[in-house]
Amino acid sequence: MQNPSLFLAHYHLPGLFEFYELYKVFLPLYREHREYFYDWCDIASIYGAPTDCLWGGGRAAFGDADIDDVIALMKDYEISSRLTFSNSLLLEKHLLDKKCNRLCKKFEHSGEVTNGVIVHSDLLADYLQEKYPDLYLVSSTTKVLTDFDDFLFELNKPKFSYVVPDFRLNKSFDCLAGLTQVQKDKVEFLCNECCNFACEERALCYENVSRKNLGLEETEHSCKAPGGRDGYKFSLAMKNPGFIGIEDIKNTYLPMGFSNFKIEGRGLGSAIVLEFLLCYLTKPEFQLQVREEIYLDCMVDLF
Repeated sequence: MQNPSLFLAHYHLPGLFEFYELYKVFLPLYREHREYFYDWCDIASIYGAPTDCLWGGGRAAFGDADIDDVIALMKDYEISSRLTFSNSLLLEKHLLDKKCNRLCKKFEHSGEVTNGVIVHSDLLADYLQEKYPDLYLVSSTTKVLTDFDDFLFELNKPKFSYVVPDFRLNKSFDCLAGLTQVQKDKVEFLCNECCNFACEERALCYENVSRKNLGLEETEHSCKAPGGRDGYKFSLAMKNPGFIGIEDIKNTYLPMGFSNFKIEGRGLGSAIVLEFLLCYLTKPEFQLQVREEIYLDCMVDLF
């Protein structure tokens, strides 16, 4: 066991473009009132993508924030930006997409903090390595790596700085404990997934989004897993066997040497994402103050 005081929990938050207005209000609070927030964690990155990105995947993006405004905000707060380009069905011809290449070019050298790209396609990963070598790569959870040996194989690929396993590996402690510290530093756990633990259609759900982004699919994937049609509820996510809460992070994962934790929510609303920020970063005695500051700001469209 490692000494937990030696580690910070690095959070990777949703909504780089989708929740720009929320972060524009939240981040000043986070910087000016650090006493409101836990001292054992920080915001390492914010991930997302604008609307209608051909390379997009995972969740349907609806971000319409101005690119330069997003870059300026992340630069000001020295937070890494991650473009979510996890489409699983890309072909060689798709690599020439002007919008996605322009985004990579702008984010590659936008400040002192290194930015990254979340990818599923090996074709895209190899292209980005060659074309934009200063962007780090994150292996997407959309690969649905539920077998630990498959996850370990992915973890050992030098091209990836981080690998997000399927949430069903979150509690595989016997296997996780055997990783080296170098490997542990690359693991990024998805904390708050609400998907049914026994769902067998997770990959199909992600593939449906990839098809829609490529103009190949018009229909929504209809999940057949129990509760699959009910939408996201944080209260249900907390009951998921793969859920990772702050006590788990402090008492289990940090002492084991893990430090990267992804919060999902890019396809949800600002109000629920605020609840994630309160739960994972904010001390209970200051949650009301933070909530009031956000709610009273007329720039944030909470829904």
